[in-house]
Amino acid sequence: MPEISSGDTAWVMMSAALVMLMTPGLALFYGGLARSKHVLATIMQSFFMLGVITLVFVTVGYSLAFGPDHYGLIGDFSWVFLQDVSASEPGPYAATIPHQTFVIFQAMFAIITPALITGAFAERAKFSTFLIFMILWSLLVYSPVAHWVWSLGGWLGGLPEENGDVGIGALDFAGGTVVHINAGIAALVAAILYGKRHGFGREPMEAHDITMVVVGAALLWFGWFGFNAGSAVSAGALASNAFVVTHIAAATAMVVWVALSWIVQGKPSVVGAAAGAVAGLVAITPASGAVDAMGAIAVGAGAGALCYLAVRMRSKVGLDDSLDVVGVHGVGGAWGAIATGIFATATITGGAEGLLKGDSAQFFDQLIGVGATMLYSLVVTYGILKVLDLTIGIRVKEDEELMGLDASQHGERAYQLETGGSYAGIPVAQANGAPYTPAPSTSPSEARS
Repeated sequence: MPEISSGDTAWVMMSAALVMLMTPGLALFYGGLARSKHVLATIMQSFFMLGVITLVFVTVGYSLAFGPDHYGLIGDFSWVFLQDVSASEPGPYAATIPHQTFVIFQAMFAIITPALITGAFAERAKFSTFLIFMILWSLLVYSPVAHWVWSLGGWLGGLPEENGDVGIGALDFAGGTVVHINAGIAALVAAILYGKRHGFGREPMEAHDITMVVVGAALLWFGWFGFNAGSAVSAGALASNAFVVTHIAAATAMVVWVALSWIVQGKPSVVGAAAGAVAGLVAITPASGAVDAMGAIAVGAGAGALCYLAVRMRSKVGLDDSLDVVGVHGVGGAWGAIATGIFATATITGGAEGLLKGDSAQFFDQLIGVGATMLYSLVVTYGILKVLDLTIGIRVKEDEELMGLDASQHGERAYQLETGGSYAGIPVAQANGAPYTPAPSTSPSEARS
């Protein structure tokens, strides 16, 4: 039996902590982009995933995603409630760290992935239905796709089992398909089914706190080193390469996005700098175990340009993807997965070469991975949301939306700027937690003030 490495274990545990920090970072990033009357609700939708999805993953989700394979599609229930998951012996996925350490690292990926989707329907989701959606999506979409790509025997990119069975070989080092394309397509479906926010296209819906946006982006950037370099599940050369190319791609995408915004809009956008960095991080995620430093510059430059154009196109077609999840994570993830098939180099992958090295097979494997993930996420997400909408409803009532989700869904407000008066059309005391019943004379315009 391989010996547990204290160095590898320490690195993966630290990486898990870094990835955990990304979810509060995402909460701040999204919260800053939201309007002030919705900021707490937006933060809560990400932050609460640390509780809910942790329980889902350790009870059932991990076993479905990484348990013994069935037909390349899903795991079984061998490890439900983490039974037979050792804290002192390695599992089948990493020979030098305890099985339990691998579980907690993967749990952090399972947590942030559904949280990413929330930016698409920010400012209009009913919290109770949102929780049901997140639980179902984690089990029915995230876990199967994770199994396809990362498990022993998964059909898409899975690791070989003892009998030699292996997937088609699509490369996804840290989550381009499993995390970003998966969440990006789900976000597209959600944005369409939730519908547009009241006033969308007719009134300003600007970010209420750009400082918060930049702080959130910085925390995401910091945590992403664990996201990507930790996916080597050891402290060695592969982790080092993933760490370096992650930073290079983020830096490149930031510069490209800001340059484009400066050229097109006449000013270098601060929000654009934050969004550009995140786009670069998204794109390099699947490629971080496959490309070198020069490849990272190409991946980052492509992400900065493509995601910037996607966000501008979204505004022109009228899709109310509130916080541009589709443009950044969907497009960025797809580009990163495809770019892996273009720029991969055998000196890093240990065998696979990209299109630039003369291997077209890997490029087409990447296309299959992108297409399969998009189709599955689209169909199942649509089914989940449609059933929920027809039964219990997915969206808050108009007066609750106009009041603000902070008050209507949580009975609280983000900013205590005064001791009297009203907030979002309701008395301050009620906004801070007391039950609220709208007065019969309250109109939408009064509630909006």
